[in-house]
Amino acid sequence: MGTIFKIAAGVLLAMGLLATIVPIIQRKLMYHPDTTYFTPQRAGLSVGVEERVIQTPDGERVLAWYARAKPGLPTILYFHGNAGSLETRIERIRKYMARGLGVFMMTYRGFGGSTGQPSEVANVADAKLAYDQLAALGVDPVDIIIYGESLGTGVAVQVAAARSAAGLVLDAPYTSMVDLAALHYPYIPGRWFMTDRYDTRTHIKDVKAPLLILHGELDDIVPVTMGREIFNLAQPPKVIRTFQGAGHADHYLFGSYDALYGWIDDLRRGRYPLQRQG
Repeated sequence: MGTIFKIAAGVLLAMGLLATIVPIIQRKLMYHPDTTYFTPQRAGLSVGVEERVIQTPDGERVLAWYARAKPGLPTILYFHGNAGSLETRIERIRKYMARGLGVFMMTYRGFGGSTGQPSEVANVADAKLAYDQLAALGVDPVDIIIYGESLGTGVAVQVAAARSAAGLVLDAPYTSMVDLAALHYPYIPGRWFMTDRYDTRTHIKDVKAPLLILHGELDDIVPVTMGREIFNLAQPPKVIRTFQGAGHADHYLFGSYDALYGWIDDLRRGRYPLQRQG
């Protein structure tokens, strides 16, 4: 009995250590912020882009950049990937603005001038506040397209499951962060102790908005098989566009902007009607 007790105590101790350590390790591996603070003007967006501050209930300040849409065109509510900052995505902002689209791009806690530390709970809560701020600025849900890039797909899908929008774009979506951890870090035990799970596989079933998935066929960060699985689980209307020869972050070289703009044009023509969340 003494040996069994010692083994059981050892197992419990190991599980306790994993429960403490795994959430710390996961966030070190998951988030790679550029903490340098840039205003839109310092980043080179001198005209038409303003900084917005999202005040959170727990006292943090989350920054976003906002460019208004031209009359009759939608605004992209954009949630970026796990690295960089708003400044590293200025070319995307420029392209959307050149098309006449609005952009409201939020960064995460600890990234580029935002206070606090990123986590799934915080990122999703802040993203919903970003949606609410955009709506308070007078942008109707019929003119909001929620866009998630890589890590941000796990944020965007949860916002789209809780808020009405004209459409949802998932750029290189994963099934869950637990699945990605198993793929890229199989030597790290205790994945069941992960707190930032971003379970897109579950949340996509609650999204009613029209869906567009963009994914590179040669993506070695988030396999295209995950994008296809999310597509299969999603409610219609839905479209998936994959790009032969494209990796994780270069499908724009293979026509993804044209695919996005064409899909948005279809939205504006009423091909995919707005379905409001309950």
